[in-house]
Amino acid sequence: MISVGLDVGGTKILGVAMDEEGNILAERRRATVEHGEDMLVNLAELYRLLIEEASTAISPAGESPAEVAPPVGVGVPGLVDRTGTLVFAPNLRGANGTDVRAGLADELSNLGPVIRVDNDATCATAGESAFGAGRGRTDVLCVALGTGIGGGVVTGGKLLSGASNFAGEIGHIVVEAHGPPCGCGRRGCWERYASGSGLGRIARDAALAGSASRIVSLAGGEPDTVRGEHVMEALVEGDAEAAVIVEEFAWWLALGLANLANIFDPEVIVISGGLVKAGELLLEPVRRTFRLQLEGANVRPEIEILPGLLGDRGGAIGAAVIGLEAAGTAILARPDGSA
Repeated sequence: MISVGLDVGGTKILGVAMDEEGNILAERRRATVEHGEDMLVNLAELYRLLIEEASTAISPAGESPAEVAPPVGVGVPGLVDRTGTLVFAPNLRGANGTDVRAGLADELSNLGPVIRVDNDATCATAGESAFGAGRGRTDVLCVALGTGIGGGVVTGGKLLSGASNFAGEIGHIVVEAHGPPCGCGRRGCWERYASGSGLGRIARDAALAGSASRIVSLAGGEPDTVRGEHVMEALVEGDAEAAVIVEEFAWWLALGLANLANIFDPEVIVISGGLVKAGELLLEPVRRTFRLQLEGANVRPEIEILPGLLGDRGGAIGAAVIGLEAAGTAILARPDGSA
């Protein structure tokens, strides 16, 4: 069975058509529009293009198309309730309150596909669990490091959704009650310390204190312009001051991971996002400090910490996975991720 996955980001929508073995049959991108109704039109157009291209890829010329429209999963940034409504989208405010599932069903009423809508990080979790670094595991914690922190949990082979479908907002666990303000309105959220923007904040503090000279140079010479990517660039170059900053960052990242691991007891933690491009230079200090903070680390089975494998396709692949699951094809429950 073919499934379509549509991942709505702040600047682009990435769409894929995929079979249930995870093979990408078609891929399309287009710019995100903020208004909800325009977004629905774009999603519907992408769906039609993707199923047309996928059908051409797998069907000999002249063969009749499938009678049943392929299911579609949609990942959107923000809080998505069980009806498929985007309740709150801080980075896509023009779409706040949009009933994505019902609206897309109207746009595709002549085709009638099964539609499922969920948070984008939840979709990425489904992707990495089914066909990425968590493949073959039934209990997976996924952490997406970007400007903030997103994530999701697979437990017993199923996505954890919560009572209102809002589970997975892991970036907003509070790790320092009197810490810096967060965009959510509280203080000291984990993402203020352990995201890409958190890394930039730690580095700017170091720069203002008179260190991080190479990082400041990479940022154009001004401490206020330092961002997380400048730290990682200096780290890869072998800069010692960058390594000190990353040690502090790794401690904060590991703190949140240990808290979550104590609650969910995953087999594996998958970390995705641009920061993991530094590989072991980041992951080694994270693993080391994680073990120091995890309850019973010396007596419990090891919890692996691995980099994500799907890159920026992860959300779209995961959206296709939840589309398949909504249509009755279990992907996450497969013990080895295969058909």
